[in-house]
Amino acid sequence: MDTLLNEEEEMLRNLAREFLEGECPPSLVREMEKDPLGYPPGLWKQVADLGWVGLAIPEQYGGQGAGMQLLGLVLEEAGRHMLPLPLHSTLTVAASINAAASEAQKQDLLPKVASGDLILTWALLEEDPRYLASGIHLEAKEDGDNYVLNGAKLFVDNFEASDQVLVVTRTAPDDGNNGGITLLLVDSKASGVTNTPLVTTAKDRQSAVEFANVRVPKSAVIGEVNNGWSVVHDMLDVGTVLLCSMMCGAARKDVEMAIEYAKNRTAFGRPIGAFQSVAHMCADQTMWVDGAELLTREALWKLDQGVPASVEVSQAKSFSNEYLQAAVRHSQSIHGGMGFMMEFNLHLWYRRVAAWGLRMGTTYEHRARIATALLDQPGRVMLNEPVVLPR
Repeated sequence: MDTLLNEEEEMLRNLAREFLEGECPPSLVREMEKDPLGYPPGLWKQVADLGWVGLAIPEQYGGQGAGMQLLGLVLEEAGRHMLPLPLHSTLTVAASINAAASEAQKQDLLPKVASGDLILTWALLEEDPRYLASGIHLEAKEDGDNYVLNGAKLFVDNFEASDQVLVVTRTAPDDGNNGGITLLLVDSKASGVTNTPLVTTAKDRQSAVEFANVRVPKSAVIGEVNNGWSVVHDMLDVGTVLLCSMMCGAARKDVEMAIEYAKNRTAFGRPIGAFQSVAHMCADQTMWVDGAELLTREALWKLDQGVPASVEVSQAKSFSNEYLQAAVRHSQSIHGGMGFMMEFNLHLWYRRVAAWGLRMGTTYEHRARIATALLDQPGRVMLNEPVVLPR
């Protein structure tokens, strides 16, 4: 793996940065925090026309087939500019459809995603916040050519904006071996689906969604009936590493603002960056963002190579959770009291890094997965899998 960006990657990153600097100022981010839909449809269409939504979708389905590494660079810039679009949720579900759906489903769905005509999200978590198959209780009961869904999901990203939601359901009793899980692609506006917006730290769009006798055709099953947890596992890995990319982009911008402020803010006749304590904070911030970026890009590279990447994903997320949050806290300290004011733009980046650090697995959950792999436990390494110490 080459840790330096090549010419194509540099060009894509620079083009994305130039576009978003013009189209996505902090004022738009604040406006979308109050908007019921949570995103500007015109900007979504522009982004789709640029090819970002279809970047990692294979060419035969209307995408560019460019792979996860280039997609990660786009998500870094999305995080840097706090892009208020349902990009992460749509790309995560699209990757699962590409990996697990039937050929007919791919032909039907992926071209619509690539063109920006289909916005997607997923519904996984319930009352138990851990990423465990045993925590899935939303029932999908077979009824002729349909499944009937009853239950509730929490923390569903961008539900108001979505056209369809990939719902993780229980179609058979828990067998203690991750069985009985089936994924269904459900119309977000279907009869019996109700949505309650949640108040979030980042002021972005998350929802509690209830399903009451929602009828879904069997043709909407993604993957295998009762064997969907492996698809969920892979979806979480993709979603986690793309979220890490966004965290890196946001933290990088936040740190750049802090360093620039330290260079220009004077106290006792000299810039505050000349004081050792502040200089050390700036150095730590830079190392932390560089480290998170390298770990994230390594995980993306492994996904592109088609080799197991779960450990690398967890390394990136656990490191990002801890050190990128520390980096943005340092930025607030460097700015002094105004760094903690909601009206000050720096707070926008802080809130997002802090919120994203709590999603897609905590530091401890990802460290437990790394520990499991280090102990050479056989089989696929899942989040929240118990660690069994060798005798």
